[in-house]
Amino acid sequence: MTDSEIDARPAVVTKQGKRERLTAAAVRVLHERGVEKTTLADIARAADIPVGNVYYYFKTKDDLVEAAIGAHEHSLKTMISALDGLPTPQDRLKTLISGWVEQRDLAARFGCPFGTLSSELDKRADGLDRTAAEVMRILIDWTERQFRAMGRDDSRDLAVALIAAYQGISLITNTLRDPELMTREGDRLQRWIDSLTSDPTS
Repeated sequence: MTDSEIDARPAVVTKQGKRERLTAAAVRVLHERGVEKTTLADIARAADIPVGNVYYYFKTKDDLVEAAIGAHEHSLKTMISALDGLPTPQDRLKTLISGWVEQRDLAARFGCPFGTLSSELDKRADGLDRTAAEVMRILIDWTERQFRAMGRDDSRDLAVALIAAYQGISLITNTLRDPELMTREGDRLQRWIDSLTSDPTS
């Protein structure tokens, strides 16, 4: 679909399309440059929208950051919905891990898309840090449900351990610019899931 075809539609549809483009651009640019170094002009340029038009959709950069958090939440819920279609909790967790490993080159360049954003926002006290925390909690809660379905009494601890392992390896992979580190950690986590299945006291 071309821009002219989008613009030929009713104004409300055009507005939604440009808002979504700005949000998607914000997700990408915030990941690549970080919150502090990113300007509204950077996001407008990435979205191919005149910077003066940005204010029609988002009054401040923080509004765009909040929209980016919302986009991450939407992507997470979409991913969870797809994973829930798999037959066993082990399959769901191992597929989650495989998805992380597939993003190893991106992690090596910029770190975890949501983890790096959350880390930056944690240094602020404007409420966006708590908004990001709630998105992280969605993933932890879902992971806990998978371990509980495996019959684990320590499901919460295991969920936190899995997410912490991913965030930790994302940081190290990014710091050392070595995607192979994430590949090896992904293999280890896959074996870990198998060991929990075979030995409930692990």
